Amino acid sequence: MDIEQLRQFDAVAAYGTISAAADELRMPQPTLSRSIKRLEDELGHPLLRREGRHVEINETGRIALEYIRPILRDERLMREALDRIAAAANALRIGTVAPAPLWHLTALIVERFPGIMLSSETITQREIERLLMNGVIDLAISTSELRFPAFRTCRLMAEDLFVAVPPDHPFAAKPSVTLAELDGETFLLYSEIGFWRDFCNRYMPHSHFILQEDREVFRQLVATTTTPFFVTNAPYQRMDTIDANHVAVPISDDAAKAVYYLVARTDAGGGTQEVFDWVSRQTARESGAADGTAARV
Repeated sequence: MDIEQLRQFDAVAAYGTISAAADELRMPQPTLSRSIKRLEDELGHPLLRREGRHVEINETGRIALEYIRPILRDERLMREALDRIAAAANALRIGTVAPAPLWHLTALIVERFPGIMLSSETITQREIERLLMNGVIDLAISTSELRFPAFRTCRLMAEDLFVAVPPDHPFAAKPSVTLAELDGETFLLYSEIGFWRDFCNRYMPHSHFILQEDREVFRQLVATTTTPFFVTNAPYQRMDTIDANHVAVPISDDAAKAVYYLVARTDAGGGTQEVFDWVSRQTARESGAADGTAARV
């Protein structure tokens, strides 16, 4: 079991129904139901009394909550304590919707601010506004420009999705493929890919994904597998790292082409503003170079 499962069960108990809890947690109801069922299987006891679509916390579930809620309280207190330490240590807190733009941002920041400490977490697009406004994070990496008076936004980078297949795969000879063509295939998939994970479920609902949580194990598997997997043209994940055993085929749908933006509050502290200004200037130069243009000075 993990902390998210405990938090989800606590939400079901607090809101009374799986549908209400799913709305609050901003996750699909079937996904929440499966997660609760896995928790019950791991504990070896049913936690809910199910009658049709209606669910109710049973006696076992109420006992479990007596242990779950102190765990969640301690987890929250731990995070708050760590956040205080991070703030005291001049850390910059970053929330990102995907890993690749975070790697790019980190490289830009370290280049100019080698002494700064970075604290990052993967968040959903929906969480960006709330976490920025509440001061939980200093900077956010978003797939939307968020053109609101409270925010400053600059383009950070773009990332296009490709499918990697063996040379003898039917897709290997195609100049590009669509998501509709990919739907139904089996893929090897690294789990910690931010919003791309939900993207796969949304646009390829009939596909089967073999999830791998360990990054190094995933890299070892893709070196020898005949199972298709995904790569991008983002920095630090260059397609030229694919060996002769695989061909990278572009995915033509616009949905498979992401543009990332760096977002900060307009009233953020001086350190955050300085970092934002630096990254904005650097990415503007990168964009100009990519377009074959040069700034006039």
